[in-house]
Amino acid sequence: MKLSPRLLVAALASSLAWAGTTAQAQNTEPKVLNVYNWAEYIGEDTLKNFEKETGIKVRYDNYDTNEILHAKLVAGKTGYDIVVPSAHFAKTQIQGGLFQKLDKSLLPNWKNLDPALLEQQQSVDPGNQHLVTWLWGYVTVGINTGKVKAALGSTPMPENPWDLIFKPEYAGKLKSCGISVLDSASEVLPVAMIYAGQQPYSTNAKDYEAARKVLMAARPFLTRLSSSGYIDELSKGELCAVMGYSGDINIARNRAIEGKTGQDIVALIPPKGATLFFDSMAIPKDAPHPKNAHAFINYILRPEVHASLTNAVFYANPNAASKPFVDKSVATNPTVFLSAADMKKMTPPDAVPQDIRRLQTRIFTSYRANVK
Repeated sequence: MKLSPRLLVAALASSLAWAGTTAQAQNTEPKVLNVYNWAEYIGEDTLKNFEKETGIKVRYDNYDTNEILHAKLVAGKTGYDIVVPSAHFAKTQIQGGLFQKLDKSLLPNWKNLDPALLEQQQSVDPGNQHLVTWLWGYVTVGINTGKVKAALGSTPMPENPWDLIFKPEYAGKLKSCGISVLDSASEVLPVAMIYAGQQPYSTNAKDYEAARKVLMAARPFLTRLSSSGYIDELSKGELCAVMGYSGDINIARNRAIEGKTGQDIVALIPPKGATLFFDSMAIPKDAPHPKNAHAFINYILRPEVHASLTNAVFYANPNAASKPFVDKSVATNPTVFLSAADMKKMTPPDAVPQDIRRLQTRIFTSYRANVK
C-alpha cells in the first residue's frame, strides 16, 4: 500500500515514538554507574567521553589488590555495577555465584573480542558467561638500569632477573637503592613458587615450604611493599628494582621520560618465566544498575576505546579490532605485546582452593612482618 506524504509522516512519527518508548522500557535505570577498578588502569578521558555520550554519571573507585575486591564481593551489597577481578580470583567468584550472567544481546561489540583469548578464558569462565577482559599483562621485574648497575658494581647482571629480588647476593647490594615487592599474597607466592622450581598454583601444601624459604631469605633486603605506589617512586629514582605489573613499570618509564627525570626504567622479561594475569569486567550479582553496566562494557569493547586504554596504561587488550588504533610506539613495545616465544615462558593464571589461599596468606603475613 502506498501512503500519502501526510500519512507517511504520521507513520514515521509513530514509529519513532514506539522505538523511543521501547528503548526507555529496556533501560529505565537511573543514569548512574558505579565502577570499582584497579588504580592507574584507565584512560584520562575514558569516563568523561562515556558520560558525555550516554548521560550516565560514573562513580569510579580504586583498589590495588584482588584480596580487597574479593572481601567486598563476599560481604555483598557493594553498590558497584562493574568490578574488574583477575582471572585467578574470578574463577572462585564465579563458582561462588558472585556475578550475574552477561546479556550478550546488549553487547553487540562482543564480536570484536579475540576468539583465541575467549577460548583461553573458558578455563576460568565456561561459556564466557560472566567475564569480559579489560586488559592483560604479567607480573615481572622492573629496574632503574643506572642505579642497579651502580649498586651491583663489578657484579654482572644475573641471567634470571628474579635474582635481583630473591637472591641475597644481589638483593643485598640493591637494598641501598630500594627494592619493592607487590603487597599481595596471591601475586607474590606464585612467582616465588616459580623461582623455587615449583608449580605456581600447586594444590600441595608441602610445595609452599620452598617458596617460604625463598621469601624469608630475601626479606631483610626488602625496602617497600606496594601494589601501586611503586610506580611514582620508580619513575623518580626512589626505587631501583621492583616486582610489579608489566604495564605499571612501563607507566613509570613513560613518566620518567615525560618528566625528564633522567631515570632509565625498563620492564624485564624473565627467561624462566613469570605469571600472566587477565583482568576482566564483571557485574556483581546485586549490582543496582546492570543495564548501565552492559552499556559501559559495550562502550569499552569499541576498538578505538579499548586501544585508548592500551595507549594510556601499556597493557595489552583482548580486542582484535583495536590494533589499528594502538599507538605504534606501544604496539611495537615487546614488553606490552609479548612475542610468541616470550608468551610461551609465561604461566597462565589459575585458582587455588581456599586451604591453599589461607596458606599463601599465612606465609605472606610472616614475610610482611619479617617473622620466620
